[in-house]
Formats: sequence, C-alpha cells, structure tokens
Amino acid sequence: MSKVADSIRRGLQEALAYADGTADPRAYQVHVPATINVKAIRAKLAMTQEEFAGRFGFSVSTLRHWEQGTRQPEGPARAYLLVIDRAPETVQEALLAS
Repeated sequence: MSKVADSIRRGLQEALAYADGTADPRAYQVHVPATINVKAIRAKLAMTQEEFAGRFGFSVSTLRHWEQGTRQPEGPARAYLLVIDRAPETVQEALLAS
C-alpha cells in the first residue's frame, strides 16, 4: 500500500474512533486562533456593542477595547468568542437556560 493510501486509511480510522467515542480524548486538541475579529462577529450578528455585550456577558468597555485593537481577548474569552461566532443561537439558549 502506498504511503498516501496508508495515511488516508489511518485518518479514516481515527475519524471513526472519534465519531464513535472510542478515541483517546487526550490525542485531540482544540484550536483557538491567536486573534479574533470581535467586531466582525458582532457585525455578523447585527448587534450593537451594547446588545452584544449584554447578550453574551461582556462589559461594553472590554468589547470596545477589543474592537479598537487596544486589547486582545485572552484564551478563555477567545474560545468563548469562537463558539459565539460558530453557534450564536446555541450559546444564547445555554445562557437563557440557567
């Protein structure tokens, strides 16, 4: 078997193990980008700074600093913003459920 075919086969086996829950979770890491475009996320949701901050639990001041580039969100905030960007309705539902 060629190296390429072997690599594809291993990848498929890993994907199946991950999908059926038999993969070792320590083998997988979450990729959180070093920078997040907070303004673009907010604009995509068509919210004002006040709406976005209030809906997702940020202070308006912090949000403004991020959008102006004077500060960058740190690790957990970047991860949270990434989830907001990818699944805003789910985040909102989770926050309303508490």
